Amino acid sequence: MADHTLVFILLGLTLAAFVWGRFRFDLVALAALLASVMLGLVPGDEAFLGFGHPAVITVAAVLVLSRGFERSGVVDLIAEQVLKAGDRLLLQLVALTGTVVVLSGFMNNVGALALLLPVAMRLAREHNTSPSLLLMPLAFGSLLGGLMTLIGTPPNIIISSYRGSITGETFGMFHFFPVGAAVALAGFVFIVLLGWRLVPQRAGSASTEAMFDTANYLVELKVGEESKAAGWTLRELQRELEETIPVLAVVRDDKRRAGHEFLGALRSGDILLVEAGPDEMQLLEDKAGLALGLGPEEQEALENEVLAEQEAATGVVRHDEITSHRSASAEEGSEVAGSGETAQKNKNGKGDRKGNEKTEKKPTDTEGLELVEAVVRNDSMMINRTVAQLRLQNQYGLHLIAVARDGGRLRQRLREIRFRAGDVLLLQGGESNLSDSLATLGCLPLARRNLPLGQPRMLLVSILVFALAIVAMLMDLLPAAVALSGAALVSLLMGVLPLREAYQSVDGPVIVLLAAMIPVGQALETSGGATLVAEALLTAGEQWPVIALLVGLFLISMLLSNVINNAAAALLMAPIAASLAQGFGASVDPFLMVVAVSASCAFLTPIGHQSNTLVMGPGGYRFSDYWRMGLPLSLLVLAVAIPMILLVWPL
Repeated sequence: MADHTLVFILLGLTLAAFVWGRFRFDLVALAALLASVMLGLVPGDEAFLGFGHPAVITVAAVLVLSRGFERSGVVDLIAEQVLKAGDRLLLQLVALTGTVVVLSGFMNNVGALALLLPVAMRLAREHNTSPSLLLMPLAFGSLLGGLMTLIGTPPNIIISSYRGSITGETFGMFHFFPVGAAVALAGFVFIVLLGWRLVPQRAGSASTEAMFDTANYLVELKVGEESKAAGWTLRELQRELEETIPVLAVVRDDKRRAGHEFLGALRSGDILLVEAGPDEMQLLEDKAGLALGLGPEEQEALENEVLAEQEAATGVVRHDEITSHRSASAEEGSEVAGSGETAQKNKNGKGDRKGNEKTEKKPTDTEGLELVEAVVRNDSMMINRTVAQLRLQNQYGLHLIAVARDGGRLRQRLREIRFRAGDVLLLQGGESNLSDSLATLGCLPLARRNLPLGQPRMLLVSILVFALAIVAMLMDLLPAAVALSGAALVSLLMGVLPLREAYQSVDGPVIVLLAAMIPVGQALETSGGATLVAEALLTAGEQWPVIALLVGLFLISMLLSNVINNAAAALLMAPIAASLAQGFGASVDPFLMVVAVSASCAFLTPIGHQSNTLVMGPGGYRFSDYWRMGLPLSLLVLAVAIPMILLVWPL
């Protein structure tokens, strides 16, 4: 079988695995790399050269610098000004979308979105605005802003490196700016004036006194010995509440019964799985006396059980670690997360306690506790792990109250849920370590966020170091990978960012994806596969002008980026674009620019880009909501980008 046939089969299976989503994209990419080596498509001694590729190094350096900007307070100063936008929706959209467009040009676009997402939630909460009207424009704005510079988005870095490999000269820092700025400006105007009107309002308005209700949560409610609901049927419970709250299941003695099939009376120890928002949670606690969330004792027992299993498997016992974590949790008063009453008091900033509380083995101290709503990031360590496996209480001092996941109804118990990117969690923990714990876990706080202004000295240092790196790149003193890596190193040496946070900021799955797919993409070229695809396109469009093939190349690349990672789309389409240019005897630059722009325009689905996934839960969006604004925006980008590319980069 010919090499190019093997490459097509391998790429077809890889793309199918990306779309399927059963396995994480970095694992799929690594499997594709190893398969290409075993098939003889990539030499064994060159299999892992991608990890040292300039594009991979540049992406890692940009991620570190982006975290440095956050740590030093550069972005927080901007965010503080955004919060002054007022209660007019148009001004809120201009401030948020405009800020994220500019920021995304000079830092990782996912990082820019992550920094402004809590700001958008706070704006929506304070001015009773539906978050869905702000978050999708914010996500799409981050994608548009990344088009403007070399470091704004990984596809630009990949295309620049590929150009260097075939012409000996890479694209510079601002070579993308004329086209990218025109597209970003057109997209920004569309989003602010028309695009937001196409977004469904998926969440209700919010008040400053209540948690921001982005979606109904899956909540566990335990019937205690003194609960009013003990002895009630589910119908009697609904009648007492004077409101219909769906009970998905009742768990008794670890046996689950569907809610509609449970006809008996509730007993002490029963667990109800309920879909409810924050108001309904409080209603259930007040009128039925049901306790919310995983009880602290249950959560600790679960974590210790998992730890014991790990110790039995490895033969290593870490009693000292358990003791230290328990002590830290006790000092923060983290044992009390299970009470909905406590949750409400912390929301309202009240510390009064009722005198008729149940007698516990240990007195409960609510002082210093805070309830927070947080979304799971795409790079979170929580993904595909349970609360017990993460040891949230013992290691991080956090209690899980509830989970919301848009696009599907959760029916598992909280202890059984494996977290996914975009899940919205209701967590409780000590004020002193809450921010650090969420950052370590890879979660973004939504309902509350203090905006630290950083240290002025570090703020100036981070800006100066980055500016020097840009100057070195513009004057061709250093390659982009070297200049940005040097800037990241100097930032670490100057104390802008702790080394531990620098390593945490590097998105491991994206780095592995890039490093693994670079040799596979090269195999597409060396095997002659890219030439065959280009020849097929040339034959099909033999009677068409070059601009028609550029439009076709744009559409193929854009559709591909909506179902797989945009970096992978750029890696696969770059060799095809170069072969097309060679077939026409034209300059390779306009063809590569088409791929760079189109690979970053994943506006049609929530899975095409991390920014889209990140806002799905907080915005209450469904899968089908994205194309409503994404389709006209994609067509607008196409209409603006192609003429601008031909103007700036003639054939």
